[in-house]
Amino acid sequence: MVVNLQNVEVTATRATQTTPVAFTNISKQQLAAINHGKDMPSLLASSPSVLTTSDAGAGIGYSSIRVRGTDATRINITTNDIPMNDAESHEIYWVNTPDFASSLEDVQIQRGVGTSTNGAGAFGASVNMRTQRFSLNPYAEMSGSYGSFNTNKETFKVGSGLIGGHWNFDARISHIASDGYRDRASSKLHSYFAQAGYFGGQTSVRLITFGGKETTYHAWDGISREELTTNRTYNPNGEIKRDGEVIGFYKDQTDNYRQTHYQLLWNQGFGTKWHWNLGLHYTDGFGYYQEYKNARTLQEYKLEPFYIGETKVKKSSLVRKKNVDSGFGGAVFSLTYKEDDLSSTLGGGINKYANDHYGNVIWVENYLNALDADHEYYRNKGEKLDFNLYWKASVKAFSKMVAYADLQYRHIGYKINGENDKWDWTASPEHMQVLNVDEKFDFFNPKVGLHYDFNRHNVAYASYSVAHKEPTRNNYTDGLMSEHPKAETLQDWELGYTFRNERFTAGVNFYYMKYDDQLVLNGKLNEIGELMAENVPDSYRMGVELQAGVKITDWLRWDINGTLSRNRIKNYVGYVSNYDADTWDDLYSQTAVEKGNTTIAFSPSFIGNSVLAFNLKGFSAQFTSQYVSRQYLDNFENRDDSLNPYFVSHLHLAYTFKLPHVKAVSVGCSIYNIFNEKYETNGYSQTCALVDKSGSYTLYSDPRFYPMAGTNVLAHLSFAF
Repeated sequence: MVVNLQNVEVTATRATQTTPVAFTNISKQQLAAINHGKDMPSLLASSPSVLTTSDAGAGIGYSSIRVRGTDATRINITTNDIPMNDAESHEIYWVNTPDFASSLEDVQIQRGVGTSTNGAGAFGASVNMRTQRFSLNPYAEMSGSYGSFNTNKETFKVGSGLIGGHWNFDARISHIASDGYRDRASSKLHSYFAQAGYFGGQTSVRLITFGGKETTYHAWDGISREELTTNRTYNPNGEIKRDGEVIGFYKDQTDNYRQTHYQLLWNQGFGTKWHWNLGLHYTDGFGYYQEYKNARTLQEYKLEPFYIGETKVKKSSLVRKKNVDSGFGGAVFSLTYKEDDLSSTLGGGINKYANDHYGNVIWVENYLNALDADHEYYRNKGEKLDFNLYWKASVKAFSKMVAYADLQYRHIGYKINGENDKWDWTASPEHMQVLNVDEKFDFFNPKVGLHYDFNRHNVAYASYSVAHKEPTRNNYTDGLMSEHPKAETLQDWELGYTFRNERFTAGVNFYYMKYDDQLVLNGKLNEIGELMAENVPDSYRMGVELQAGVKITDWLRWDINGTLSRNRIKNYVGYVSNYDADTWDDLYSQTAVEKGNTTIAFSPSFIGNSVLAFNLKGFSAQFTSQYVSRQYLDNFENRDDSLNPYFVSHLHLAYTFKLPHVKAVSVGCSIYNIFNEKYETNGYSQTCALVDKSGSYTLYSDPRFYPMAGTNVLAHLSFAF
């Protein structure tokens, strides 16, 4: 992917060339060149400080993105300034909107706190997506891909062009399917996009709807280090066990979700100085997943034990179905004033979210009692109100200097009521955990900076920003019932310089991100023995991001970027569960391990990308490479609990030509992992303490990994009319 800086339309939450933040713009054409079936994270993988993961190993299905080591729950995602993150988990599940890239105009990734935005707090980055502009002329496009792992993608797009000087319509439907690299890690994905718009004078109104429906087989669990060499594609999800032996797999171990988005966007100009944006939105979602559970205690699922003869059966294998039914709606707005050297925007939004969580048991092995077809064992509801108001302004303070200020107030009210999906063994009498969360947060997020133009080739900037973030749903449901987590605070310092001429671009950005009360998994257990996140008082990320691009000839360009970083927790104390060193019996206790200053998990010290792009007389080629240094799976800095460094390269080839009555035909192929690198991009640790009779202990590591596919190919063909 060729990523360069470019002028874009000014929108309320976007950075411009004079905004003192680190950002990268990725155009529609850059996305299209590599969009042959992979999820959105894979299309952004060559951007500075970006890492991607894929549970299924082939980049289709459940995929995720990290920026500067921060995970998806800390990355703000918007489409047309409207929040996309789930309001409770703060995640975005790209699998719910497959092939969304085919309907995008461009993407901007802001690293660090960035500018004020709507929705979840940006604690490492913001990804701002804009849907496609209207076409003046009618068009139709058809494209298809097929390749390894029975992966296939079919997309059909059509547009009316401008009708009557005022009206325009666009539509897209897509289908993506793949067997996945790992066993049974299949995906069946459908999506659509449609928009209708009116344009007149300084007024534009657009009605947009898009959505997706997905069915994916679980590939949520990793495999051992030994299995990486003996059975690399193994997927333990859905195992059916008898006496500890796997005798088969449950065929319906699937995740199923439907998500539909509606947006009404009104853009209004008032003369040459004032501009108004208003967006109304609603997202409807419903889904469930089914899961085979071996030898579960029936009481945990509100099921009575049963008798086989005179034997009382308290445990049995079963299938549970966990459901979620959500609605998210609200409004965002901005009012912008521009005159000469002054630009000022007042904006904000109010959004309401409601989410019903409930679980059913749909089958129990050998169960002799009556089982209701819709036996429900828990139900709770989450509700969230999110309000924010921001004012940002930039003014030319001197002939070459622009001063920037951005002030945001954000209020969050969050409630969870009902029964959790976990049995409380500590209660008397025992029952499902009761959730009773009613939290309110009020955040003030200031940002200031300077941008300086030395001349038309050299610019520099500096900024200081503050961000706050409320805990996620899991921080409450998996935490201590008696003690709620605290909100997190980030202070972000950025300093950058860019040189640019007709042939060459180079830039450097220094950052220091200081976290107070960052929530991290530290191995500590809650009341019922499950891992929980705790607030870490003091941690930081600091680094330097380097970028360079050279136009070697009119048909050959080379872009590189790299991030060197140091990511540390100060005075870290982690917790591991204790096991008897001789019998491996769980001692139901923990050891506190004082690690001191340590590296933050999933934070490599170096990420490097290279993109070599060739375009000549219809032929195009991109050769992309990425190197990622070692990543630790937890905060103990144990080499056994780490992802090995990897270097992976991909080659994209295409030839575009014309035919009678056909605007363009493109045929090509993408060869992923061309050098067949064996690598893993994600995993988790299972460190414990083996305690001997003297009371001393040794740490034992048993990590799990998510392997990525070796060399694999996707051929593609498209027609444009």
